[in-house]
Amino acid sequence: MILDYDVSLENARRLTEMSKRMRLTALDMALASGNYGSHLGGSLSAIEILAVLYGAVLRYDVKNPQDEARDIFIPSKNHCVLAHIPALAEAGFFSREECLEFQKDGGRLTGYPRRPEIGLEYSGGTLGMAISVGIGLAMSAKEHGRDSQIYILMGDGELDEGSIWEAFMSAAHFKVDNITAIIDKNGLSLDGNIEEIMSLGNLSEKILSFGWHVTECDGHDTSSLLKAFTDKAAGKPHAIIAKTVKGKGVSFMENKPEYHHHTLSQKDYEKAKAELTGGVA
Repeated sequence: MILDYDVSLENARRLTEMSKRMRLTALDMALASGNYGSHLGGSLSAIEILAVLYGAVLRYDVKNPQDEARDIFIPSKNHCVLAHIPALAEAGFFSREECLEFQKDGGRLTGYPRRPEIGLEYSGGTLGMAISVGIGLAMSAKEHGRDSQIYILMGDGELDEGSIWEAFMSAAHFKVDNITAIIDKNGLSLDGNIEEIMSLGNLSEKILSFGWHVTECDGHDTSSLLKAFTDKAAGKPHAIIAKTVKGKGVSFMENKPEYHHHTLSQKDYEKAKAELTGGVA
């Protein structure tokens, strides 16, 4: 089964430009969060993934966010919230200006938001559970004759959760081929290096052995991502292993576990923004 998305270089370039805007919005949100801090590292690693999803892959209606025929995105690693919210703003669910209300008292956009009326389907935060929710949604869609696709974004550190592997078994057993699990493989968690904490070994072979179809791609290359999303297999759930860099785009944040959740100073904000815009710090 091949899903028909526009995989042209022109579309990939458009999504790359969208990703650049999203990174700047994420940075502005991190500064606006003040002493609350924010999950910058894991958001910056997921920017292109979210840009491709909301800019090309997902079917949704911003005027009717709960349309039963929609595709559903569930952020299991809601440490990507600074990528997710800018993507929703780019899609037109709300304005970019509202993004800057992130973490503000009385606002709609919090660290673990759930507001279906503006496209935020799942609050995340409790790792290991969303894949089971997604499988349930995918099975329900099939039972009711809907062709909805369900997309789950997980972190590689999250794969230490045993419930995920139980879910992988059940999805293959029930031939849930309308679900795609995207793994943001940035190699780091809050506690440090994934391979040192709990090695995943050959992740592709592991997931293949659980009966899934697996695609590996460059998680920062929009063309590679577009092609990965089309690579479906009839009767099998799909896993995309996207190789990424935590903190991507900001040199002093890249591959630094401490930026999993961090408070951004004005000085660091200006330095990061200069890097992202090609200016001088």
